[in-house]
Amino acid sequence: MQGTDNAALMTAGGALFGKLKALGVSYVFANSGTDFPPIIEGLIEARSRGVDLPRAVTVPHEHVAVGMAHGYYQISGHAQAVLLHTNVGLSNGATGAINAACDQVPMFLMSGRTPVMEGGRFGARTVPIGWGQEMHDQTALVREACKWTYELRFPDHLAAVLDRGWTIANSFPKGPVYLSLPREVLCEPCPLDGLDAGSNMAPVAAAPDRAALATAATLLARAERPLVIAQRGAGSEEAFMALAGLVEDWAIPLSHYWANQIAIPMTSPSHVDWSPDALVREADVILVINALAPWWPDRAAPSPTAKIIQLGPDPLFARSSPMRTFRSDVTLAGDTAAALLELVAATHAQARNEEDVAERRARISALAEDNRNAVRDAARAGNGSPMSKEWVSHCLGQAVNGRKSSVFHELGCPLPPLELEHHLSYFQEPHSGGLGWGLPAAMGAQLADPERLVFATVGDGSYMFANPVACHQVCEALGLPVITLVLNNEEWGAVRSSVTGLYKDGLAARSNDVPLTSLSPSPDFAAIAEASRAYAETVVDGAELPGALERAIAVATKERRQVLLNISIRKSGLH
Repeated sequence: MQGTDNAALMTAGGALFGKLKALGVSYVFANSGTDFPPIIEGLIEARSRGVDLPRAVTVPHEHVAVGMAHGYYQISGHAQAVLLHTNVGLSNGATGAINAACDQVPMFLMSGRTPVMEGGRFGARTVPIGWGQEMHDQTALVREACKWTYELRFPDHLAAVLDRGWTIANSFPKGPVYLSLPREVLCEPCPLDGLDAGSNMAPVAAAPDRAALATAATLLARAERPLVIAQRGAGSEEAFMALAGLVEDWAIPLSHYWANQIAIPMTSPSHVDWSPDALVREADVILVINALAPWWPDRAAPSPTAKIIQLGPDPLFARSSPMRTFRSDVTLAGDTAAALLELVAATHAQARNEEDVAERRARISALAEDNRNAVRDAARAGNGSPMSKEWVSHCLGQAVNGRKSSVFHELGCPLPPLELEHHLSYFQEPHSGGLGWGLPAAMGAQLADPERLVFATVGDGSYMFANPVACHQVCEALGLPVITLVLNNEEWGAVRSSVTGLYKDGLAARSNDVPLTSLSPSPDFAAIAEASRAYAETVVDGAELPGALERAIAVATKERRQVLLNISIRKSGLH
């Protein structure tokens, strides 16, 4: 670049943030290290030049940083960036990358790379850590979870590399991408051409095959015992309402089987039990909406004569799941919301037998009401000291009714008693099992929509996995009034339930002391939150919970301060 005007150059670290802003990134969640000097120097340089930059958020643990990017996307629909420290920071963020991949959440993951040169070049290795962090294949830490991986080789290639990564992340099925950043490259001057422009490539947006769409609509319209299983929501507010209209007009039962998001209001007369084994067995047509595992094969499988329709961005989960053999007689690939809207319109255009629909409506609405009553009865029976998870969930559902809110659930408040009614009102941990997701994701959601009432409902084990000291520090620094409910039973309830579920008549089912599950004695979780000036309470008696929730909401909405309720619950199974 000899002879180039210095005004047309910028340190690559500063140019990196400028290009991310042009791509639509509002926040870069970062935990810095010895690879960051050119980035920090470049940020000051870019700021002095008046370059429009995304906000750099310091997050003192990488798992929290990735979780915040995850939750931010779920509320905003815009992919964000995460910047981590070489291989050790990337390893801390790898679980978050696995979660994002499983949830089809796009984000731009980046980490520094130990300098390549041992000397003789600006940015080369200096202290022993430069040798200690060298790896044969650093990218291997996240390669399987990412759609695209690359290493920046030259500073003048920065704009093209970021364009490519951003476009792939936002193409269907969406997911994280990863870029490695060697320190010497970041230290070099970067030409500004293309850094203030969006990507020159449009992301791939798939649409269902026309013939397959028509076949699916005909199957649904002619079905005598149809069933919809939705696991990851409807994709948009419009599709949420359209799907609710379809299942109610046609009297089709819909189950949120192990749902990550809800797809219709839970108070709908078509909303049935979250585990509809009997309906799966008797159905003649099943519409599966973006569900990784729509039923439990050993417990309830469809009839061999039933027709199965699988719909979603990757309806066969070809990219993420090496082995998945759920049948698909009609496969509809595309954006969930767009594909659903087309399918709803095509189904409504079909003729229907009103007498058959009326008969089915009476049966399904009665079943839905019976399910709701059973859930409410079970929840109210848990009002004790200590209380049940179901009681906590029921009280939370009552507290948020009529409020713009979102519940981020990670082995905390079970879905059925919440009875939520709105798009984006519920998010459950990804089915990848990377614990510690719930609180960071709620924090990202709160950042994306400051006026939304955001709850993180987590088990005591999940809360500890979230690196809570880091979480509460960031909440205070950013003024995020997230309300955290720690459902504390002093054990790994999920592990205990898994053992007794597999060995129903085994020794663990009859034992009060199950190895490798106890989390007793419990830390003082309220004190952990109070260390970052949070409002905190410990609630033991179920009768006191509604009042505690109202106090929590008042603090979050009026004082704009984070809240933690440490709630003592009974030892129970997995929900």
